[in-house]
Amino acid sequence: MIKIDIQLSPTSRLSEVDFADLGFGKHFSEHMFVADYTEGLGWHSCRVEPYQNLSLSPACGALHYGQALFEGMKAYKNVAGDVLLFRPDENCRRLNASAERMCMPTISEELFHGALETLLKIDQAWVPTTPNSSLYLRPYMFASEAVLGVRPSREYKYIIFSSPSSLYYNKPVRVRVEEKYVRAAEGGTGFAKCAGNYGAALFPTREAIKAGYDQILWTDGHLHQYIEESGTMNVMFVLKGNKILTSPVSGTILDGVTRKSILQIGREWGYEVIEERLSVETVIQAAHDGHLLEAFGAGTAATVSSICTIGYKGNDFELPEVTESSFSRRILAYMEALKRGQIEDTHNWIKTIKTT
Repeated sequence: MIKIDIQLSPTSRLSEVDFADLGFGKHFSEHMFVADYTEGLGWHSCRVEPYQNLSLSPACGALHYGQALFEGMKAYKNVAGDVLLFRPDENCRRLNASAERMCMPTISEELFHGALETLLKIDQAWVPTTPNSSLYLRPYMFASEAVLGVRPSREYKYIIFSSPSSLYYNKPVRVRVEEKYVRAAEGGTGFAKCAGNYGAALFPTREAIKAGYDQILWTDGHLHQYIEESGTMNVMFVLKGNKILTSPVSGTILDGVTRKSILQIGREWGYEVIEERLSVETVIQAAHDGHLLEAFGAGTAATVSSICTIGYKGNDFELPEVTESSFSRRILAYMEALKRGQIEDTHNWIKTIKTT
C-alpha cells in the first residue's frame, strides 16, 4: 500500500468558482498530489498538499533538456455522488510508454491509481455536475535535478492537479491541412505525450489561426501527403456505406484512449473501421464527390469535436452539417452517458471511486 501524507488546505476556494461558466483550464482545484524520485531510491515522499506554486532551481533539468511529459484525464460524478474515471489503466500504460521513450522513471499501477483515488476523494466537491463539464486531471512528470549536462536526470517530480472545466471546443472546428511544418517523424517522439511535441506545434498552429482556422490537420513529415492527426486530437472520417477511416497508430501518432474506445464501439455498431495510411487526396476527393459524411476529432480534452471545414491548397471544403443521427453525435452521447454512469458499462471501462 502506497503511504501518502496529507496536508489539507486551511481554507476553501470552491465558492470563488462559477461552475456555470467554467471555460477550460482556467480554474484549479484545492489540492495536488506530489511525489519525488531519486535514482537508487525510487519514488518517495508521496503527499497531497494544497495547490501552490513550485520552487525550482534555475538549473532544473526539464527547463534545459526537455524531460517533461503529461497525461490528460477526466473525472465525472454519477447520481450517487461517486467519482468515475474512464479507462485510467490506459492512461497509466501510455504515461509509462512516454516515460520509457524520454528516459524517465515509470510509475507503478499502485502509485498511479492510489494517487488519483486519494486526491479525488479529497477534492470530490470540485467535480462538476453541470452539463458538458468534468474535472480535468493533469498527471505529469518532469526532470527536477539541478545540473547542467545532456543526460537523463537522476531526480524527478510526479504531480497531479485538476481543473473543473467545460468544453474545449464549443463549436465545430475548422482545420487546415499542414503542408510545410512537421510535428513528428518516424523514430522521434510523436507517439509520446512529451512537452516538446506541443511546443513545436505552437507556431504553425498560430499561423493557421491567423488564416481563420481553429487547428491544423497534421500530415506525414516526409511527403505531406498522408493525414496523421489534428493538433489536439486524433481525427476520423465517416464515409457513406458505414465506413470509418482513420490513420493507424504509429511512431508519429498518439495512441489516444478516446480514439481506441470509439473505434471499438464503432465496430460493435456495425461500422467498417479502416485503419490505414490515409492520403489527403483521398479525403478531399471523398468530400468533393459527396461521399464524406463527417469528420471529427477525438481526444480526452476535445472529447468528440465535429470538423466543419477542411482547408487545403487555398480552398475550403465544407462538410455536411451533422445531425442527431450522425455517428459523431451518437458516439458522443454514448461516451458521455457511459462516463457519467448513466448507462451500463459493458466493457468494464469505468473505475468507480466511492466517496462515502
